[in-house]
Amino acid sequence: MKIADRYATVLSRLSAKFGLKDTELDYGTPFQLLIATVLSAQCTDKRVNIVTARLFADYPDAHTMAEATDEVLFDYIRSVSYPNSKAKYLAGISRALVRDHGGQVPQTMEELVALPGVGRKTANVVLAFAFGQQTLAVDTHVFRVSHRLGLVPKRCTTSLAVERALLRHIPADSVAPSHSWLLLHGRYTCTALRPKCAKCELADLCPSHANQLIN
Repeated sequence: MKIADRYATVLSRLSAKFGLKDTELDYGTPFQLLIATVLSAQCTDKRVNIVTARLFADYPDAHTMAEATDEVLFDYIRSVSYPNSKAKYLAGISRALVRDHGGQVPQTMEELVALPGVGRKTANVVLAFAFGQQTLAVDTHVFRVSHRLGLVPKRCTTSLAVERALLRHIPADSVAPSHSWLLLHGRYTCTALRPKCAKCELADLCPSHANQLIN
């Protein structure tokens, strides 16, 4: 199958299955999405949503969170992964936003990744879902699914390489939703362990399934 046909078929089927999806993180503002995405690193969205319900009730924006100490924020997020580091990031992000951006979340990659604890994946999530930009965040699910489905070459061993390879083939107006489709497919069907190949709508064109190379 030609690579263009593979992309067209994969995106068409996943689009039909999932439709237009927002992130599964709960948020009301760009700031809340930024904070929730930082917390979601190596942690489930379900756990993050439990934590942020209380956190955002007391600290809904950068101005209020900037007044909190690392220790206070730690108490709110102690059940997520790496709470010590993330508490420092939350405090640092909030203070940087107040100091440098009037408390507002910037809308460029360069400004976002300059914030404490914010990497390219987090920035792409915020740009796509908070600001409607056509960016594509590559997390572990997108990385895994892209390789298993043969959408990217094996030489793409970093998230940035996968992102660039995907952007060469995904239509410009489908970049942001494609992130959701690939992520949700990886989260619920093409899982890291015991993928649900028998129920997968892409099994017939999946090289990993055909060669039984899923690991």
